[in-house]
Amino acid sequence: MTLLTLAYLLAGLILLTFGAGSLVRGATQLAARLGIPPLVIGLTVVAFGTSAPETAVSLEAALAGSGDIAVGNVIGSNIANILLILGLCALIAPLRVSRQLIRLDVPLMLGAGLLVYALAWDGRIGRGEGALLLACLAVYTALLIRAARRQRPSAGPDEFAAEFNAQPGAWPTQLLRVIAGIGLLVAGAHLLIIGAVELARAFGLSELVIGLTVVAVGTSLPELAASLLAALKGERDIAVGNVVGSCIFNLLLVLGASAALAGGGLSISPNALAFDFPVMLAVFVACLPIFFSGYRINRWEGLLFLAYYLAYGLYLVMFTTGLGDLDRLRDAMLWFAFPLTAITLVLIAGRAWRRQR
Repeated sequence: MTLLTLAYLLAGLILLTFGAGSLVRGATQLAARLGIPPLVIGLTVVAFGTSAPETAVSLEAALAGSGDIAVGNVIGSNIANILLILGLCALIAPLRVSRQLIRLDVPLMLGAGLLVYALAWDGRIGRGEGALLLACLAVYTALLIRAARRQRPSAGPDEFAAEFNAQPGAWPTQLLRVIAGIGLLVAGAHLLIIGAVELARAFGLSELVIGLTVVAVGTSLPELAASLLAALKGERDIAVGNVVGSCIFNLLLVLGASAALAGGGLSISPNALAFDFPVMLAVFVACLPIFFSGYRINRWEGLLFLAYYLAYGLYLVMFTTGLGDLDRLRDAMLWFAFPLTAITLVLIAGRAWRRQR
């Protein structure tokens, strides 16, 4: 691996981070001026902005013929969003979970994951199937806008409007931030893909593994920064909503746009179908009992998320290097650790449900 490859990776990640930050700040301020509730901002504006790196990188990879990077980026980012980001945020402070997340957004996240898995079952997500995912995204966005209108507080729009009217040139400033953010994202995605492909060639790794690890974690940095900052400031609805919304956007927008625009659609690796997709779906399912138990994510549950992410990372390392008994680790995770944890979480959620009756 050359210094130039590292330079491409580092420069790409820096541009993606600054680009997403600029886009999120500009778009969030514009949305707040309209009086959109914090949870909806987290699920839409912030989620879309922090998913912009995944969108830019996956589109660039798909158009360049590196479909495994595009798919691995989405799967790896979603796993990192739930296990790594929510785990770290919950360790800092227990996270509050809105009832809307339990009733609407988490089931939709799981439904989107199952839909993508079904479409990818034949080893490819075609252009028509990508268009279907984009149509589902439009329906999801419409549902959120409808929910926002119902939940909008009466004093909210006036407060936000007063804040913005007190800032001369606020509209042009925020629009410039959005435009600058998009430009930085495009440039950063191009550099990151060049570096990722060179890294895969230098170490003899598959593009899927690079997408699941280096690219996925790198493009998840904006989600990590946004959720950690929201948790520290006490905006825990945004912290959780950002992660759930980002996962939905990754599946419907990133994969949908990548498949629709790439010639011949996206090819899906058999390894991703056999292991990585099921892990992502298992992580989504685990959110339901954890979120429902008291409508909060406690520190021990955050620690559980982190432990599973470390186990998943260990599997990828063993898969890449060929060291250790890979089959034994995979069987232990799929047939012992996951089911035992699922049973425990279901019992906890059932106890919480009985207490609320």
